[in-house]
Amino acid sequence: MLTPDQVKALARECGFELVGIAQAGAAADFDRYATWAADGHAGEMRYLTDQRAEVRRDVRKLLPSARSVICVGKLYNTSDPPTDSARISRYAWGSADYHDILRTGLEALIERLQAHASFEHKICVDTAPLLERSLAREAGLGWIGKNTCVINEPQGSWFFLGELITSLDLAPDAPPKERCGTCTACIDACPTQALIPKGTGWTLDARRCISYLTIELRGPIPEEFHAGIGDNVFGCDICQDVCPWNRKAPVTAEPGFQPQPIPLADLASMTPEAFRNRFRNTPVARTKLAGIQRNAAIALSFQSPRSPTVPPDTSHPR
Repeated sequence: MLTPDQVKALARECGFELVGIAQAGAAADFDRYATWAADGHAGEMRYLTDQRAEVRRDVRKLLPSARSVICVGKLYNTSDPPTDSARISRYAWGSADYHDILRTGLEALIERLQAHASFEHKICVDTAPLLERSLAREAGLGWIGKNTCVINEPQGSWFFLGELITSLDLAPDAPPKERCGTCTACIDACPTQALIPKGTGWTLDARRCISYLTIELRGPIPEEFHAGIGDNVFGCDICQDVCPWNRKAPVTAEPGFQPQPIPLADLASMTPEAFRNRFRNTPVARTKLAGIQRNAAIALSFQSPRSPTVPPDTSHPR
């Protein structure tokens, strides 16, 4: 019989720095998610608002026999690339697709678990219709910060999330205490004011988010956001860069996540063949050449200094 401690030890052997267990069942945050979508904050991301939205209500819609969800986190933080390179969000500036790396790790975990027990399972990495940040919080991986990222107290927020939904009956972990306190660093630093007040807290209006504008939005980007986008050509890390909890965030040794810088001018003039060769196996392929060159044209017109890093003072929401 597998114990939670055994499961966690095996997950760490498979390369996951964070691991916890959530109970399978109705999602505690579903109503909040449904309200967020109804308010239009998902923009044109129809995969968040179509028939798949209802599936997010309960992980048992993905695996009817589910009893536990093993939630994992994979560190992707790296050192900064050269300042003359195109600014690509940290999760995407490597040479590999994180979906493949996480799935490989979860497949290895299944093999190890099956040596101890028989069970049904389903791997989920980013694209499955479930509320993975809510599950990660319930599994004790971290709290959901004002920037909407899962923040782990000792290690920060630079983590990919993955889930293994299983029929195993495992004791769940408890969600950690929210530790953002009165800090508003992420809210104040967002150049497009995408983090907006909602009730007694904050939420993300994706329609104003640089990541949405440079990756998900098809067609022209509204001119009102051009200056805020600056030299971001794929995604944005500002709300994580300024988070005090990332001041001492560890750095990954994963080869596929190491930065592969490219000059902004080269990106703007890239041929279709060069784009395919450079970004074929990375998340940047999602925005296609037309999208990346649209973004590069804005960046060349509105180049700005690098995002502010975590301040060296001692103010902290601990």
